[in-house]
Amino acid sequence: MKNADIKKLSIDELNENIKVEGQKLHKLKFAHAISPIENPMQIRDTRKNIARLQTELRSKVLAK
Repeated sequence: MKNADIKKLSIDELNENIKVEGQKLHKLKFAHAISPIENPMQIRDTRKNIARLQTELRSKVLAK
């Protein structure tokens, strides 16, 4: 997800996306622990997406 797309989301949508990305990260870590996944960079990308979403959520909350 690009930063421009993230900035357009509402607070509720940001919360929902953080929840979905968190579940995705958990599944990726679990799959990687059992047997190495094809592209382990997915874990890093997912973590960074969560951080981007949380940063934008925090800025919107402070702006209110």
